[in-house]
Amino acid sequence: MRVVCLGGGPAGLYIAISMKLRDPSHEVVVIERNKADDTFGWGVVLSDETLDNLAENDAVSAASIRDHFAYWDDIAVLFKDTKTVSTGHGFCGIGRKKLLLLLQARARELGVELRFETEVGSAADYAKDFDLVVASDGLNSRTRTEFADQFQPEVDVRKCQFVWLGTHQKFDDAFTFIFEETDKGWLWAHAYQFDDNTATFIVECNQDTFDAYGFGQMSQQETIAVCEKVFAEHLGGHSLMTNANHIRGSAWIQFPRVLCARWSHENIVLMGDAAATAHFSIGSGTKLALESAIALADYLHSEPTLQKAFEKYEDDRRLEVLRLQSAARNSMEWFEEIERYFHLDPVQFNYSLLTRSQRISHENLRLRDAEWLQDAERWFQTQAEVSTQAPVRRPMFAPFKLRDMELKNRIVVSPMAQYKAVDGNPTDWHLVHYGERAKGGAGLVYTEMTCVSPEGRITPGCPGLYTDEQAVAWARIVDFIHAESEAKVCMQIGHSGAKGSTQLGWEIMDAPLKEGNWPLLSASDVAWSSANQTPKAMTRDDMDMVRDQFVRSAEMAERAGFDMIELHMAHGYLLSSFITPLTNRRSDEYGGSLENRMRFPLEVFHAVRAVWPESKPISVRISASDWVEGDGVTPQEAVEIARMLKEAGVDICDVSAGQTSKLAKPVYGRMFQTPFADRIRNEAHMATMAVGNIYEPDHVNSILMAGRADLVCLARPHLADPYWTLHAAATLGDHDEKWPDPYHPGRDQMWRLAERNDVMLGKV
Repeated sequence: MRVVCLGGGPAGLYIAISMKLRDPSHEVVVIERNKADDTFGWGVVLSDETLDNLAENDAVSAASIRDHFAYWDDIAVLFKDTKTVSTGHGFCGIGRKKLLLLLQARARELGVELRFETEVGSAADYAKDFDLVVASDGLNSRTRTEFADQFQPEVDVRKCQFVWLGTHQKFDDAFTFIFEETDKGWLWAHAYQFDDNTATFIVECNQDTFDAYGFGQMSQQETIAVCEKVFAEHLGGHSLMTNANHIRGSAWIQFPRVLCARWSHENIVLMGDAAATAHFSIGSGTKLALESAIALADYLHSEPTLQKAFEKYEDDRRLEVLRLQSAARNSMEWFEEIERYFHLDPVQFNYSLLTRSQRISHENLRLRDAEWLQDAERWFQTQAEVSTQAPVRRPMFAPFKLRDMELKNRIVVSPMAQYKAVDGNPTDWHLVHYGERAKGGAGLVYTEMTCVSPEGRITPGCPGLYTDEQAVAWARIVDFIHAESEAKVCMQIGHSGAKGSTQLGWEIMDAPLKEGNWPLLSASDVAWSSANQTPKAMTRDDMDMVRDQFVRSAEMAERAGFDMIELHMAHGYLLSSFITPLTNRRSDEYGGSLENRMRFPLEVFHAVRAVWPESKPISVRISASDWVEGDGVTPQEAVEIARMLKEAGVDICDVSAGQTSKLAKPVYGRMFQTPFADRIRNEAHMATMAVGNIYEPDHVNSILMAGRADLVCLARPHLADPYWTLHAAATLGDHDEKWPDPYHPGRDQMWRLAERNDVMLGKV
């Protein structure tokens, strides 16, 4: 096979090496426009795992690379005059120039033809002369542009500005993050050693700081002079250096995130940054390139045709690339939104930084550095006013206080519709359902949305709180929970609006009743769907009536003994229909601007707050995004909504998203709604609850410890396991969570089994 690699970076050189290793008879040519020893980066970061993969593919080049690696286990974070060091992270770095020279030497040894200082022409022309064209021509791939219709690239230029520099300062064998506040804004550096004398020093900032300094109009030397002054305390008298002298003017760039729908066309295939990029903050770009080269070489020698090999290559690598790109995106967005975290304590800031990609979990950090993590957990407990003499526990078991209500832990049984009420009355089903989950160890148990009127019900099976009979039934449940557990109980009250008069959840969701439908109210006469009835746009009299119904339900909730109430202003129900412009089409003082759209929901809150005891908290659930592109509530607008709620006196924001429109296109995934709670907590500075596909103790502890939310709600996990909290405690070896007295024999057995499992896994 005649193979040409367009571009002599790590991707091009390593695919050339890998092809010759599998069949020395291949004719392999690498074409590179620059000189052999030119390079425009500083250090390259790889993991121990990647090194092992390289060794399995080519022991010779892997050994030579390993001989020149600088290793470090530590990550140091310098923030607010505090240096925090954690260990066990297992990174290694090598100079980009050294890596290229080693790969060049290995390629020559195997018979690869290297053509330097040669302009790369049209990939279409090479495709006529070679059997295989590997386009490893980098971030600004000409091949990708030439065949844009086939590859369908998507290039997303990101927010932050950065400049890639170097220095002879050493950083104590640690990957070091340095954050400096100046009169023009924050700048931060990513610094790491890659040989005995040199370190990479990437300086990054947001656009406002970039503009305030005028970096765009500075020469490289002027930029360096500013950065040397800002980071002087950390450079130890050493200067900063650039190796991008080929660039005229500013060397600052914005990271382009590259995605391609396809990676191959006829006999041309994309490799490395030409196909996909991963943000430098997780250091995986070179890893992706080298491991993709191994995979492509394997399939070219195991599959019967070039096209079959390309298909396998894409199938195999695309998932891994997307996984790394997802982690890189999380990391990149953390730095893009870093301003929201600068108020955090250095302990929490450091934890947030370490877990920013969501690849590193709470217990994974314990494996890396148990002592550091325990100190961080002790700090978290101290913030929760736990005695410093108390045993150190996971964040999920720290208490939390809202007004006079004290929760024993941070776990919340999220509202989950049961559709088992009769004429709005909760039944024995509800007694058992809520009682079991309260006995299961959660600090706070929510009722499902309980409706303020018969016409405000979602379905005939939804409970209400508008009659004395209902209040008595709810009091029975609350009394049981208070008598038999340490859990607190929250009554969530709401009105269905345009989503009412529908079938039970296990019938046809959101579909009208087959018979017996009741009239609906909403902010505007906008039906939930073409199949649903059109609601009446509320008049002022209707608003007065509904407001008073909420007040009546709140008064009944107090008489029933509830510890807390929540107003449901999310998911397209009545109060939500005022907030989102997707359903609020009003032209009066209740429509249009966000201030107007919030007017009636806030009116309801103030009326409820006036009758609810001052010592008891009130929460509000919102949809922080309508997930409708170009329209509806956005995450940024949700911050403004939360600020209005906080100013009105709401104690905590229960942050959900979506379910406000049939047009919504939510992006699902692990902890997929937590970023909304994070944003509101750290921008509106309001206590929040996180919801949405949270199902492991690690998720809970990571969310809390990083300051992304104050409470964590789990729904489906509590449907599957009412005792989720107690089981999680046993699995984690926490014996301080209280079990019901009759269940102690089961508790003791679970503890023994968990300890036995830890021994088998080598944890103890």
